[in-house]
Amino acid sequence: MILCRDCCKKSPRRVQRCPVCGSPRVLDHPELFDLTIAHLDCDAFYAAVEKRDNPSLADKPVIIGGGKRGVVSTACYVARTYGIHSAMPMFKALQACPEAVVIKPSMKKYAAVSREVRALMEKITPAIEPISIDEAFLDLSGTERLHKSSAAESLARLAGDIHRKIGITVSIGLSHNKFLAKVASDLNKPRGFAVIGRAETLVFLKTKPVTLIWGVGKALNDRLRRDGIKTIGQLQQMAEEDLIRRYGVMGRRLARLSRGEDARIINRESRRKSISAETTFFEDISDYDNLEKKLWPLCERVSAGLKQKEMAGKTVTLKLKTARHKSISRSHTLGAPTQLASILFEESRSLLKKEARGQKYRLIGVGIAEFADPHLADPPDLIDPGKARKAGAERAVDAIREKFGPESVKKGRSLKPGSRR
Repeated sequence: MILCRDCCKKSPRRVQRCPVCGSPRVLDHPELFDLTIAHLDCDAFYAAVEKRDNPSLADKPVIIGGGKRGVVSTACYVARTYGIHSAMPMFKALQACPEAVVIKPSMKKYAAVSREVRALMEKITPAIEPISIDEAFLDLSGTERLHKSSAAESLARLAGDIHRKIGITVSIGLSHNKFLAKVASDLNKPRGFAVIGRAETLVFLKTKPVTLIWGVGKALNDRLRRDGIKTIGQLQQMAEEDLIRRYGVMGRRLARLSRGEDARIINRESRRKSISAETTFFEDISDYDNLEKKLWPLCERVSAGLKQKEMAGKTVTLKLKTARHKSISRSHTLGAPTQLASILFEESRSLLKKEARGQKYRLIGVGIAEFADPHLADPPDLIDPGKARKAGAERAVDAIREKFGPESVKKGRSLKPGSRR
C-alpha cells in the first residue's frame, strides 16, 4: 500500500507514481499506516517567510541575520549550496556568497506565521509539543477514528495545507518515538516526509555517526573517538552498565538511543525554558563601562517578554562571547521570581563585573529561566524599601508605553533603575 503526498490517496499497487494524480511523491513503507509519532520542521523558516512575502527573492541566496559582525540565523537552501549554515559568522557567509541577500530577522512576523502553522496542526491533533518557533512533535495516536484516516494521511494533508494556505513548506518525520521522528524529519529536507519503522530501527542506526544522538556534542564526540567509538553500531554492541561506568548519566542515553529506545511522551504542556536577548557588537569591546551600557536595552527586552507572556523567572544568566567565539555563561538564582528590567539589570551587571577584566568580547546577552507564578514576582523587600518604588516606577512606564506606544518613554542612562550613582 502506498500513499501519495500530493493528492493523499492510497493505492494497493506499489508504483513509482501515484495512479490517481501521477505525482512521483509517493510514500511506500511497510509500517507507514501503523506509526503515530511525528516531528514537523518548517524548511528554512525565516528565509521561507521572506521569500513568500517577496517573490523576487525566490531563486536568490537569502540569509537571515545581523550585520557584518552578526551570525546567520537561517540560510535558504540556495544559500546552503555555498556552504552557508546557521550560526556561521556573517562575514564568512558573505565571503562564501558575496551576492547573498541579507535580511534582518523580523521576529514578530515569524511568530505570527508560527501561530498559523500551530493552528493547522491543532486541527489534526491536540497532542502537540512545540520545540521552537518552527518545529514541534505531534502524537496522532487515537486520531484515526476522528479523521477516518491514518496518521500518515493526516500528516500528508497537513503539509499540503501549510503550503497552500500559509505559503511555506515543511518536512515531516514519522516513527515510533520522538528521537527517531526527529531524525526522520531531517532525512529528505526540504519538503521531506521520511519514515523509520520499528523493524528497521537497529539496522538504520547501525552505520550512523554517534553525533546523531542528542547530547553528543564536540567534547563527548572527541572523547568517544579517543575510545575508538565512531558509529552508533559500536554503541549497540556495548552493555548499558559499561557505558554508564564510562560516561556517567550520558552513558544511559547512549545505550538506549543507540538502540532506538525513547520512552519520552509528547508533552502538551511543554513551555519555553528561558527568555533571552543578545546583541553582537560591530567592534569587540573590552572595558566594563561600554559593556554595561549594552545591558540595559537587553534587560528591557527580556522584561517585556516576561510581562507580555505573563511569566516570571528566578535564574538570571549573563552570556558573553569572546573575540575567538568562545562562549561564557554565568548565572545567579534570585530569592524570588522577577519580571522587572531593573532587577535583571542589577543581577546581570553584578555577573558582568566578574568577567569584564580586559578580555575582548563580541557578544553580550541576558536571559532568565526557572519560571514561576507571576503573581509571586517582585514581593516587597524590607531590607531594600526602595525596591517597591523602583518597581512602581517601572510598571508606570509600562502602562504609558502600552497606551502610547513603545517609543513614548525613553530612559536616559542616568534615569535607569539600578544605575550607578
